[in-house]
Amino acid sequence: MSSSTQILKGILEGCLLKIIAKGETYGYEMMETLHLYGFTMVSEGSIYPLLLRLKKDGLVTTSNKNTPSGGPKRKYYVLTQKGQEELNGFKENWGSISKSVNKLLREEGD
Repeated sequence: MSSSTQILKGILEGCLLKIIAKGETYGYEMMETLHLYGFTMVSEGSIYPLLLRLKKDGLVTTSNKNTPSGGPKRKYYVLTQKGQEELNGFKENWGSISKSVNKLLREEGD
C-alpha cells in the first residue's frame, strides 16, 4: 500500500466523522458529499471498511431503515460522543499538520 493511500485513509476517516456529525446519513450520501468537496478519487469500496472500523471503535452507531423508494434497507450512521471527541482531535491535529506542511512547501518556492 502506498504512503499516499495511507495518508488519504487517515484524512478520509476525519472527513467521514465530519460528514456524519452534520446529521444521520448513509454510505452513498457520504460518497456524494465527498465528491462534492473534490474527493473524486474515493470509491465506495474504500469508505465502507472505514465506516466498519468507526463503528467497531465506538465512534458511530448504526441503524437500518427502510428507503423511501421501497428498496433494500439503508444503514444510517450517527456520531457518538466518543466520535465527536475524535473529530475534535482530528480538527486540531489537521490544523497543525496542514499549517506546517503548507509553510514548508511555500519556503521551497513551489
